[in-house]
Parts: sequence; structure tokens; C-alpha cells
Amino acid sequence: MVCIMRFLIRLKSENSFKIPYNHNHYLQGLIYRRIQKVNPNLSLALHRPKVPKLFVFSQFMAKKWKAKKEFIVAEKEAFFYFSTAVPEIAEAFIGGLLQEPEIELWGERFYVEIVKGLPEPVSFSGKIYSTLSPIAVTTLKPQFGKLIHYDLSPGEEEFYENLKENLKEKYVLVHGKKPPEDFDIEVLKVKPKRLQVKPGIYQRAWHLVFKAYGDDELIRVGYQVGFGEKNSLGFGMVKVDGRRRNE
Repeated sequence: MVCIMRFLIRLKSENSFKIPYNHNHYLQGLIYRRIQKVNPNLSLALHRPKVPKLFVFSQFMAKKWKAKKEFIVAEKEAFFYFSTAVPEIAEAFIGGLLQEPEIELWGERFYVEIVKGLPEPVSFSGKIYSTLSPIAVTTLKPQFGKLIHYDLSPGEEEFYENLKENLKEKYVLVHGKKPPEDFDIEVLKVKPKRLQVKPGIYQRAWHLVFKAYGDDELIRVGYQVGFGEKNSLGFGMVKVDGRRRNE
């Protein structure tokens, strides 16, 4: 039996609605609230600090929209994606959505119209991926006698080193064994993004199109729970891109 771990969540609104550009924390709050209703013990475990949560979600999207200065105005239908490597997390969140399909986000009201399980690719190495939410990679750098968080860019070698080490850490949590070393990416397109994750706290991240090479199971972990850091804050979700390899 195949366990579905990635989902498309379609929402409807009775009227047009706004989407704030900085909306990650609203979606994160929705996920934790629904998990808490179904599985309070799991919710407590997911609040442990400095441990990858092993789930990721995309940005909130709509097919028909217009960009304004401080928000997007969209028409009636919206959607986002959710993915995890832990069946218990999928069961709790999706179960919570179906039990309570009415949703309020940033003052707008929605109804869960469809929750659709999505099959995984047969293989992962050699595929082209594009981001559904931007990838964040950080490091610590000394400044004024103390270490501060620094947001790395794809133009820096440490970006790729830290991306790989983060992926290996999540592999250990998912599989409980030593991670493979075989992993590399080739970045094809880059677009910067700066998002507010908490009041007064911003994260610089990157929408990417890239090819991934290496161990299939290692890349699969990135596909399931996100590449880079802060996945449970809505960073690092990818999809397989439809373009041909030689493009």
C-alpha cells in the first residue's frame, strides 16, 4: 500500500479575497492548530526547538489574481501544497482539515473544497525542480565580537555546502541511518525573496529552478520535507519541473 505524503489543498471563498505577501506564519499556525486538534501529543513534539519538523508547505496561491502594493487580490479559489515524510503528521493535519473545513486566514474566510493526495515521482536524480516556496540557507558569522545569523545566497559556495549538510541531517531523522554523500545541484534560475517570518524578523530566501543529482533517497527527503532550512515556516518546497532536461 502506497502512503500518500504530499497533498494539494484547494480552498474556496464566497467573494474575492486578499493575500498578504508575508503570509507564511498564518499557514504555519493553521497547520499546528489542525494537528493539535487531532493529535495533541504530536503537536507538543513538533514544538521542540531546533529540530527539523519534517514537513513543508508552499506559498498560498490563486489562479486569478492582481498584485497590489501591500497584498494580492484574488478571485474565489485558492490553493497550497503540503508535504511530509511522517505519516502521523499527514494523518493529523489532513484529518484536522477534513474535520473542520472552515478556515480563517488573515481575516479572510475559506472553505476546504478538495484535499488531493499527489503521487511521488518514480525517481529523483537528474530531474529539474522548481520552488513552490523559496529556499533559505543560513550560517553564523562573527560581527562586533559575537556570532550573527547570515542569509546565504546561491552565489556563495557555503550555500551548497550547508544545503547538503541540512539535507543529510533530515535524512538521518527520516531513515535512522548514516546519510549518503552523493548529492549536488545545478542552479538554472534564481529569484530573490525577502519574507517576514515573525514581526520584525525577515528571512532572505531564493526561488530556484535547479537540477538535482545524486542518491535518489537523499533527494527524495528534500522533495518530501523541503530543501534548506525553516521548512516548517514555509520555506524550501519544490516540485518536479515539466521542462525537458536539455532546456
